[in-house]
Amino acid sequence: MQAATQFRALLRGDAMIVAPGAYDAISALCIQQAGYPALYMTGSGTAAGLGFPDIGLVTMSEMVENAARIARSVSIPLIADADTGYGNALNVTRTVREYESRNVAGIHIEDQVTPKRCGHLDGKEIVPHAEFVSKIRAAVQARRNADFVIIARTDARAVLGFDEAIRRANAALDAGADMAFVEAPQTLDEVARVPRLVHGPCLLNMVAGGKTPALGLDDAQAMGYRMTILPGILFRNAIATFDRVLSDLAAQRRMPGIAGADTVTDGFRRFGLDAWNAVGTHPETSGERGGQ
Repeated sequence: MQAATQFRALLRGDAMIVAPGAYDAISALCIQQAGYPALYMTGSGTAAGLGFPDIGLVTMSEMVENAARIARSVSIPLIADADTGYGNALNVTRTVREYESRNVAGIHIEDQVTPKRCGHLDGKEIVPHAEFVSKIRAAVQARRNADFVIIARTDARAVLGFDEAIRRANAALDAGADMAFVEAPQTLDEVARVPRLVHGPCLLNMVAGGKTPALGLDDAQAMGYRMTILPGILFRNAIATFDRVLSDLAAQRRMPGIAGADTVTDGFRRFGLDAWNAVGTHPETSGERGGQ
């Protein structure tokens, strides 16, 4: 089953979809092995993996390449950040088709200008209302598989206020978007009002230390959100772990222990060692190199 079809089935269910953020294939596999039904490719994590802050420095090709690596490493559906669509409606058309051809289940496209900034940074600018709607309409028309999910993200809350963000979200749904993503509501009241005022499925973005107040997943579901993404939950915790381990190494002058680890072989088994060994094992040549 294609990833987009899998994701559509999840959308038809009753439970809110919880999609932790992956930034590479290893983090994606960890999400799948933890039992989550879907995952999200974080743009900020992808940028960090390339050594950049999330301020529009990563290209469409780099984002698609990372999405392809993640999608082929797991069997659960992937929703990916597609930033601004990387240009006008023409560029959006290519963006949709590039992601779709990598078996990504869906993408979100936002109304920031290029280069964009992380939605929880100050200094954002947005394109005119009509331009945003035209890009969403182009994205909907570009998909070859009707199940491919188009999520319309608006950053208007930070620039023009909450009411304009709601207006844009509803206009994007009217243009054919499958889900609305109002980025960075600034109070719990605003978070709760989004699903009541938007005339379709809504996505909530949980960013620790961001503009949106923290709340529980059960609270988000009770408010009416269909999906919650947690973009930084793994890569930001990974950075904290890197810092701690390196500090321990410097202080103790010996290899720190690895939490939960057994042997090197056990570690590789999490990422398919046994299956790959089976592919490469041929009884007639097992243990031999070369030959007569």
